[in-house]
Amino acid sequence: MSSASDARRIAAGPLPSQLVRSRHSARHGHGPGPETDPQSAPPFDPLRLCIFATVALLGWAAGPVALAVFAAIGVAGYWKARRRGLTKSKCYLRDTRLVLAYLGILLAAGLWGIYALAARLVG
Repeated sequence: MSSASDARRIAAGPLPSQLVRSRHSARHGHGPGPETDPQSAPPFDPLRLCIFATVALLGWAAGPVALAVFAAIGVAGYWKARRRGLTKSKCYLRDTRLVLAYLGILLAAGLWGIYALAARLVG
């Protein structure tokens, strides 16, 4: 790129005074949206909340079976990651050993729940 093309690119953008005004007005709900202002951050996507609600629905519908399945998947995933060198997790518990212990307890609770449910249905 030449200095002339850089100058044209910079000149085509908004003036600094317009940036200050647009940021101020955006804070008060009057600014351009992310689709018209390329410098603004995209809106927060609460995908995790949808995932949490779906997992809760599956847990409510399937009971201890869902708990055992999700805990087993979690144990398998963290076990594999730990063997590959992961020692710190983004999970609230941070240490992968604690996460594995927590998921192991949940797996045991799910299996006990399945046993208790089967015993109640049979007897």
